[in-house]
Amino acid sequence: MTTHAQRERLLLADLLESSGPDAPTLCAGWTTRDLAAHVVVRERRGDAAAGQLIPRLADRLARVSKEYAAKPYEELVQLIRTGPPRLSPFALKQLDEASNTVEFYVHGEDVRRAAGDWTPRALDPVFADALWSRLERAARVLGRRSPVGLVLRRPDGQTVVAHKGSPVVTVTGEPGELTLFAFGRQQAAKVETQGDEDAVAKAYAAKLGI
Repeated sequence: MTTHAQRERLLLADLLESSGPDAPTLCAGWTTRDLAAHVVVRERRGDAAAGQLIPRLADRLARVSKEYAAKPYEELVQLIRTGPPRLSPFALKQLDEASNTVEFYVHGEDVRRAAGDWTPRALDPVFADALWSRLERAARVLGRRSPVGLVLRRPDGQTVVAHKGSPVVTVTGEPGELTLFAFGRQQAAKVETQGDEDAVAKAYAAKLGI
Protein backbone atom coordinates (compact mmCIF):
# COMPACT_ATOMS: atom_id res chain seq x y z
CA MET A 1 0.00 0.00 0.00
CA THR A 2 1.39 3.40 -1.01
CA THR A 3 1.80 5.78 1.92
CA HIS A 4 1.39 9.54 1.84
CA ALA A 5 5.16 9.96 2.14
CA GLN A 6 5.86 7.59 -0.75
CA ARG A 7 3.40 9.38 -2.99
CA GLU A 8 4.78 12.81 -2.10
CA ARG A 9 8.32 11.53 -2.67
CA LEU A 10 7.49 10.49 -6.23
CA LEU A 11 5.63 13.72 -6.92
CA LEU A 12 8.61 15.73 -5.67
CA ALA A 13 11.01 13.71 -7.83
CA ASP A 14 8.80 14.27 -10.88
CA LEU A 15 8.65 18.01 -10.21
CA LEU A 16 12.41 18.25 -9.79
CA GLU A 17 12.99 16.23 -12.95
CA SER A 18 10.63 18.29 -15.09
CA SER A 19 11.90 21.61 -13.71
CA GLY A 20 15.58 20.96 -14.33
CA PRO A 21 18.52 21.81 -12.04
CA ASP A 22 18.47 25.60 -12.28
CA ALA A 23 14.83 26.44 -11.58
CA PRO A 24 13.95 28.73 -8.67
CA THR A 25 12.29 27.49 -5.48
CA LEU A 26 10.52 29.15 -2.57
CA CYS A 27 13.58 28.42 -0.42
CA ALA A 28 15.55 31.67 -0.46
CA GLY A 29 18.78 31.29 -2.41
CA TRP A 30 18.09 27.69 -3.45
CA THR A 31 17.67 26.37 -6.96
CA THR A 32 16.10 23.00 -7.59
CA ARG A 33 19.60 21.49 -7.51
CA ASP A 34 20.17 22.87 -4.01
CA LEU A 35 16.80 21.59 -2.84
CA ALA A 36 17.46 18.13 -4.29
CA ALA A 37 20.85 18.01 -2.55
CA HIS A 38 19.19 19.03 0.73
CA VAL A 39 16.68 16.18 0.52
CA VAL A 40 19.37 13.60 -0.30
CA VAL A 41 21.71 14.77 2.48
CA ARG A 42 18.84 14.73 4.97
CA GLU A 43 18.09 11.08 4.18
CA ARG A 44 21.57 9.71 3.54
CA ARG A 45 23.97 11.80 5.64
CA GLY A 46 22.53 12.07 9.11
CA ASP A 47 25.97 13.05 10.42
CA ALA A 48 25.79 16.22 8.33
CA ALA A 49 22.03 16.82 8.37
CA ALA A 50 22.22 17.29 12.13
CA GLY A 51 23.74 20.67 11.32
CA GLN A 52 20.23 21.97 10.71
CA LEU A 53 19.64 21.79 14.45
CA ILE A 54 23.14 21.83 15.98
CA PRO A 55 25.03 25.07 15.26
CA ARG A 56 28.49 23.56 15.68
CA LEU A 57 27.74 21.13 12.85
CA ALA A 58 26.50 23.80 10.46
CA ASP A 59 29.84 24.05 8.63
CA ARG A 60 29.87 20.30 8.08
CA LEU A 61 26.35 20.44 6.70
CA ALA A 62 27.29 23.25 4.32
CA ARG A 63 30.35 21.33 3.09
CA VAL A 64 28.52 18.04 2.54
CA SER A 65 25.57 19.79 0.90
CA LYS A 66 27.95 21.49 -1.52
CA GLU A 67 29.51 18.13 -2.36
CA TYR A 68 26.13 16.58 -3.11
CA ALA A 69 24.97 19.59 -5.10
CA ALA A 70 27.97 19.04 -7.37
CA LYS A 71 26.75 15.55 -8.30
CA PRO A 72 24.89 15.01 -11.57
CA TYR A 73 21.38 16.36 -11.12
CA GLU A 74 19.80 13.23 -12.57
CA GLU A 75 21.58 11.19 -9.90
CA LEU A 76 20.17 13.36 -7.12
CA VAL A 77 16.63 13.05 -8.47
CA GLN A 78 17.01 9.28 -8.76
CA LEU A 79 18.28 9.03 -5.17
CA ILE A 80 15.16 10.88 -4.02
CA ARG A 81 12.90 8.71 -6.16
CA THR A 82 14.35 5.40 -4.94
CA GLY A 83 14.44 6.47 -1.31
CA PRO A 84 16.97 6.06 1.51
CA PRO A 85 19.38 3.12 1.82
CA ARG A 86 18.04 -0.03 3.49
CA LEU A 87 19.85 0.59 6.78
CA SER A 88 18.69 4.20 7.09
CA PRO A 89 16.10 4.96 9.78
CA PHE A 90 14.04 6.59 7.04
CA ALA A 91 13.74 3.18 5.39
CA LEU A 92 11.27 2.24 8.14
CA LYS A 93 7.81 2.88 6.74
CA GLN A 94 6.46 4.33 9.98
CA LEU A 95 9.35 6.80 10.35
CA ASP A 96 9.23 7.68 6.67
CA GLU A 97 5.53 8.47 6.95
CA ALA A 98 5.96 10.49 10.14
CA SER A 99 9.02 12.44 9.00
CA ASN A 100 8.60 12.85 5.26
CA THR A 101 4.91 13.36 4.49
CA VAL A 102 5.01 17.08 5.28
CA GLU A 103 8.66 17.48 4.23
CA PHE A 104 8.01 16.26 0.71
CA TYR A 105 4.67 18.03 0.37
CA VAL A 106 6.19 21.39 1.33
CA HIS A 107 9.24 20.96 -0.89
CA GLY A 108 7.04 19.90 -3.79
CA GLU A 109 5.13 23.15 -3.42
CA ASP A 110 8.46 24.99 -3.12
CA VAL A 111 9.14 23.88 -6.68
CA ARG A 112 5.61 24.23 -8.09
CA ARG A 113 4.83 27.67 -6.69
CA ALA A 114 8.15 29.24 -7.60
CA ALA A 115 7.49 28.52 -11.27
CA GLY A 116 5.12 31.48 -11.56
CA ASP A 117 2.19 29.90 -13.39
CA TRP A 118 0.50 27.56 -10.92
CA THR A 119 -2.85 26.76 -9.35
CA PRO A 120 -3.46 25.29 -5.87
CA ARG A 121 -3.22 21.54 -5.88
CA ALA A 122 -6.46 19.74 -5.04
CA LEU A 123 -5.73 17.43 -2.10
CA ASP A 124 -7.86 14.40 -1.37
CA PRO A 125 -9.70 14.59 1.99
CA VAL A 126 -7.67 11.79 3.58
CA PHE A 127 -4.38 13.50 2.79
CA ALA A 128 -5.75 16.88 3.87
CA ASP A 129 -6.71 15.37 7.23
CA ALA A 130 -3.26 13.82 7.55
CA LEU A 131 -1.63 17.21 7.02
CA TRP A 132 -3.99 18.81 9.53
CA SER A 133 -3.24 16.13 12.13
CA ARG A 134 0.48 16.78 11.80
CA LEU A 135 -0.08 20.52 11.89
CA GLU A 136 -2.06 20.22 15.12
CA ARG A 137 0.87 18.43 16.75
CA ALA A 138 3.59 20.74 15.43
CA ALA A 139 1.81 24.11 15.47
CA ARG A 140 3.35 25.39 18.71
CA VAL A 141 6.87 24.64 17.47
CA LEU A 142 6.25 26.11 14.02
CA GLY A 143 4.70 29.27 15.41
CA ARG A 144 7.04 29.86 18.36
CA ARG A 145 8.77 32.83 16.71
CA SER A 146 5.57 34.62 15.77
CA PRO A 147 5.53 38.17 17.20
CA VAL A 148 1.72 38.05 17.44
CA GLY A 149 -0.88 35.55 18.56
CA LEU A 150 -1.46 33.09 15.74
CA VAL A 151 -4.50 30.85 15.24
CA LEU A 152 -4.80 28.44 12.30
CA ARG A 153 -8.34 27.56 11.19
CA ARG A 154 -9.80 25.17 8.65
CA PRO A 155 -12.87 26.27 6.68
CA ASP A 156 -14.97 23.85 8.75
CA GLY A 157 -14.03 25.71 11.93
CA GLN A 158 -11.39 23.38 13.38
CA THR A 159 -8.66 25.48 14.93
CA VAL A 160 -5.24 25.17 16.50
CA VAL A 161 -3.28 27.82 18.39
CA ALA A 162 0.19 28.15 16.91
CA HIS A 163 1.25 30.95 19.24
CA LYS A 164 -0.37 32.56 22.25
CA GLY A 165 -0.21 36.32 22.37
CA SER A 166 -1.95 39.57 21.61
CA PRO A 167 -3.04 40.91 19.21
CA VAL A 168 -4.28 37.74 17.54
CA VAL A 169 -4.19 36.93 13.85
CA THR A 170 -6.46 34.15 12.60
CA VAL A 171 -5.36 32.43 9.41
CA THR A 172 -8.05 30.44 7.58
CA GLY A 173 -7.41 27.99 4.78
CA GLU A 174 -7.27 24.38 3.69
CA PRO A 175 -4.78 22.18 5.57
CA GLY A 176 -2.25 22.21 2.76
CA GLU A 177 -2.26 25.99 2.61
CA LEU A 178 -2.06 26.34 6.40
CA THR A 179 0.87 23.93 6.39
CA LEU A 180 2.72 26.12 3.93
CA PHE A 181 1.93 29.23 5.97
CA ALA A 182 3.15 27.62 9.20
CA PHE A 183 6.35 26.42 7.51
CA GLY A 184 7.33 29.94 6.55
CA ARG A 185 5.83 30.10 3.04
CA GLN A 186 3.31 32.75 4.04
CA GLN A 187 3.49 34.74 0.81
CA ALA A 188 2.74 31.65 -1.31
CA ALA A 189 -0.10 30.25 0.83
CA LYS A 190 -3.69 30.75 -0.32
CA VAL A 191 -5.27 31.79 2.97
CA GLU A 192 -7.47 34.49 4.46
CA THR A 193 -6.41 36.46 7.52
CA GLN A 194 -8.33 38.26 10.23
CA GLY A 195 -6.82 40.72 12.66
CA ASP A 196 -5.31 44.14 13.04
CA GLU A 197 -3.60 45.25 9.83
CA ASP A 198 -0.24 45.75 11.53
CA ALA A 199 -0.49 42.39 13.29
CA VAL A 200 -1.31 40.63 10.02
CA ALA A 201 1.74 42.23 8.40
CA LYS A 202 3.89 40.98 11.28
CA ALA A 203 2.48 37.44 10.90
CA TYR A 204 3.39 37.45 7.22
CA ALA A 205 6.89 38.72 7.94
CA ALA A 206 7.57 36.30 10.81
CA LYS A 207 10.18 33.56 10.48
CA LEU A 208 7.80 30.67 11.02
CA GLY A 209 8.75 27.02 10.74
CA ILE A 210 11.40 24.79 12.21
